[in-house]
Amino acid sequence: MASTVWKGYITFGLISIPIRLFAAARGERVSFNQLHKPCGSRIKQQLTCPTCAKTVERSEIVKGYEIEKDRYITVEEGEIEKFQPPSAQSMEIVEFVKMQEVPALYFDTSYYTVAEPPGRKAYQLLFETMRASGYAAIARLCMHQREYLVVVHPHKKGLTLHTMYYHDEVHEVAEYGQQDDIEVKPAEVQLAQQLVESLAAAFDPTKYRDDYRLKVRELLEAKRQGMEIVVPEAPRLAPVIDLMEALQKSLASKKPPVRAAEAEAPAEESPAGRKRAARRV
Repeated sequence: MASTVWKGYITFGLISIPIRLFAAARGERVSFNQLHKPCGSRIKQQLTCPTCAKTVERSEIVKGYEIEKDRYITVEEGEIEKFQPPSAQSMEIVEFVKMQEVPALYFDTSYYTVAEPPGRKAYQLLFETMRASGYAAIARLCMHQREYLVVVHPHKKGLTLHTMYYHDEVHEVAEYGQQDDIEVKPAEVQLAQQLVESLAAAFDPTKYRDDYRLKVRELLEAKRQGMEIVVPEAPRLAPVIDLMEALQKSLASKKPPVRAAEAEAPAEESPAGRKRAARRV
């Protein structure tokens, strides 16, 4: 059973809807432990104090904020909890925006919102209203000792929540978008559009998989059985010199092959061919 990440209320005007949050996605990766190479034993990390020259128990550790080099202000856990904002228990919707106006760059982690039994009707009302209007809700949510900006929007049959980065957390890169001195020819754009169309398809996430993770697992299984995997040499890439040639070759490689039956069938066998044959007679 999925674990609750947060429990509280989402408020909409004077309406309070009791909900729970559940993680919508979780990254999967192959994890490794650190071992002592001579004997193969797992390494245990110890916390030590360089001043006292001794191992420190976790019960002896407090949080400290560095105000200058090697000078800290210590904060007890209870002191931080006293300053929890109202969003720790209640997630108030502050405004509604069009979902397409929110740049994906601001999205962080995704969650499912599930209504508690007393709030199911109000939840359904909010869901259907947002779905009909096309609006998403902006709110604040405090969890994991941090207040998040979040966006809530309809997805399938429920409301999905995404934590977001604040504006000052999204960083600019000076080199990004500096392409004003580059000229692209209309013919190149046309061929590139044809290549895009040849690769276009409806989004289906089930078609994709983490091949790197699968290969690592294959390696581990082979080593477990005392075998070795021969890794093929990766292709060497180089900058494209002739864009038109590269685009034309790319398009040619994407054209579906003509089936033998179609290639052998005479034109007269098609309806259009029969009409042309009749006119000739």
